[in-house]
Amino acid sequence: MRLTGTSALVTGGASGLGLATARRLAEAGSAVTIIDLPASAGAETAAELGGSFAPADVTDPDQVAAAVAQAAASGPLRVVVNCAGIAPPAKVLDREGHPAVLADFERVVRVNLVGTFNVISQASAVMARTEPDADSGDRGVIVNTASVAAFDGQVGQPAYSASKGGVHAMTLPIARELARYAIRVLTIAPGIMETPMLAGLPQAAQDSLGQQVPYPGRLGRPDEYARLVLSIVENGYLNGETIRLDGAIRMAPR
Repeated sequence: MRLTGTSALVTGGASGLGLATARRLAEAGSAVTIIDLPASAGAETAAELGGSFAPADVTDPDQVAAAVAQAAASGPLRVVVNCAGIAPPAKVLDREGHPAVLADFERVVRVNLVGTFNVISQASAVMARTEPDADSGDRGVIVNTASVAAFDGQVGQPAYSASKGGVHAMTLPIARELARYAIRVLTIAPGIMETPMLAGLPQAAQDSLGQQVPYPGRLGRPDEYARLVLSIVENGYLNGETIRLDGAIRMAPR
C-alpha cells in the first residue's frame, strides 16, 4: 500500500515505540497525527515530523473521534498504530496479604485494552468510508501493541498481562469483522524494549534484562518495532495475527 499522500494516526506517539513508528511513517510519506496526553512532547514531536498533534485520552470517545477527524483532514487515513499504554506493577495481594486496590487493576485494563478498542472503533468508522488504495485495494491497516506479557506474564503483572492478552484476543475477531471493508488488523507483541518504561532502571539492570534474550542478547530497539509496522503495511496478506517481536525470549515467573 502506498503511503505517500496518505495520513496516519499513532497513539502514544510522543515517545518510545510510538515515536519511532511516527518517524518511520513520516519518512514513508504519511502525514502523521500523534495522539498523546496534553503534558507530553507530542506538539514538539509532531512539528519535527511535519505532522499534527491531537492531545487526547485514548479512553475518551469524543476526544479520539476529534483526533481521527484531524488525521483524516490531512489525507485518506490508511494507517492507525496503537502504542499508548501504561504498565504499573500490581499484585493480587500486597506484602501484608491485603487485597489489591481494584481501581488500580481497572485503570490498566481501561487504558491498554479499552483505549485500544476505542481507537480501533473510531478510526475504522472513518476508514470504512474511504476509497480503497488503487494499488493494494486496502482501505487501511490497524496495528495494535500487545506484549509478550500476554503469554508469559510475570509476578506483579496480572493487570498488564490481562490488558495485553485482551488486545491479542480481540485481534482476530476484529480482523474478521473489518475484512468486509478491506481493513486489515494486526497486533505486535514486543518483548523487552528500550522504551521510557525501562529507562528509569539502572544500566546494570537493563543489561541483565537484555542478557535474558536468547538472540540477540540485548533489549529490542523502538525502530525495530517501527520497521515491523512498515512491513505489515506493505505485506497485504498479513491479517488477523499477533506477531511476537522478542528475540525468542520466554519470560520467567519473576
